[in-house]
Amino acid sequence: MAVKIRLARHGRSKRPFYHIVAADSRSARNSKFIEKLGTYNPLTIPATITLDVDKAFDWIMKGAQPTDTARKILSFKGVMMKKHLQRGVSKGAMTQEEADKKFGEWVSDKESKIQVRIDAEMKKIADKYAKTHAEESEKRAAKMVAIEAKNKPAEEEAPADEAPETEGEAPAEEAPKTEE
Repeated sequence: MAVKIRLARHGRSKRPFYHIVAADSRSARNSKFIEKLGTYNPLTIPATITLDVDKAFDWIMKGAQPTDTARKILSFKGVMMKKHLQRGVSKGAMTQEEADKKFGEWVSDKESKIQVRIDAEMKKIADKYAKTHAEESEKRAAKMVAIEAKNKPAEEEAPADEAPETEGEAPAEEAPKTEE
């Protein structure tokens, strides 16, 4: 039986979510599988990958062939690096302790790079959020000033040098001009 490590698609239309599974290569994409190894959500920034590295490593060492996308995910999480180092141990090029030390250094370096990338993405999102909300608050402030100006009483709008009319005086009316 040929075993493949591949992605099984779940989620609704245009909202993909994948399970990383070890399955018989003859079975359909979303049908039965041997073992679930993890999940992959490409919609988050950056993509969220949860993977049981030990289970995936065991399947790789037993001869399971990953698909192209699954291989990239396994490389990203360090399974392929672990396989590479284990082959060196089996050939006698290094000891298991040296391989474990190299793998631990690789993982810590990879995690720091990922954290830098996550921080950069979060900063970009925060800057975009602050910019849009600053524009909205400026628009709201301008709208409030316009409303306040519109609602001012007529007395406040009259210039101070003009005296208000008294009740006893009738305003002088100009005769309408006719053009002849």
